Amino acid sequence: MTTPPYAQVLFTGPDLLDGSFAELFRARLVELRGAPALAEIVDTGAGYGGLWQRVKECSGRLLVIDLEPQSSSQHVDWLRSELASLSEPARVSVTSLFGQLDADAAGAACALIERPELHLDCVDVPALPGSHAWSKIPAHQYRVLLCNGPRCTRRGALPLWKMLREKVKDAGLLECEGGVHITRTQCQFPCDQGPTLTVYPPGHWYQVRSEEDVVRLVDEQLLGGRALPELMMARPA
Repeated sequence: MTTPPYAQVLFTGPDLLDGSFAELFRARLVELRGAPALAEIVDTGAGYGGLWQRVKECSGRLLVIDLEPQSSSQHVDWLRSELASLSEPARVSVTSLFGQLDADAAGAACALIERPELHLDCVDVPALPGSHAWSKIPAHQYRVLLCNGPRCTRRGALPLWKMLREKVKDAGLLECEGGVHITRTQCQFPCDQGPTLTVYPPGHWYQVRSEEDVVRLVDEQLLGGRALPELMMARPA
């Protein structure tokens, strides 16, 4: 099969700017495509706004390569649908590393033996903190559960979860005393009203569909202690 003539290729995913994976990935990318390829990297660790902007700026055929380590079929479909809404759908293609190792995981693992440039030494590895606070029930004010089941993921739950963490962190409430503990879950139901987010206490079930909903939830429910009836799911009569 002949590769289409793409005007631009974008490598997108979290942790592509800093850290061990970024170090190896960027070095290998330069080796394969040259230093200008570093400009093709779009980090999504803090959200997808940067990717959306790059897509809008590109005028030719575009290939987006999804490097999200928590990707799934539903997440890729969500990404494709979002990109289709930003540009002419036939102009943009998406591919993903999701599932690429399943066919020959052993072969991929053995190939690493002959790739010393991918071997990270174990010198000066940060030590595990001596404190064992994680062995106790934390003194959080709220526990937030955000569904990342198939149907919620198809509706964009993964980037909403990332944004939720960032907003709570920016507010100084992430996993601290009097703060908020956030957990990703599988299906919470009702799937067709998702993405589903529950807050305990008081046990409210919310439908969080957009970044604006996330901002309101953090500002009003988690910071202000005020429920958002208009975002709550309809309960059976």
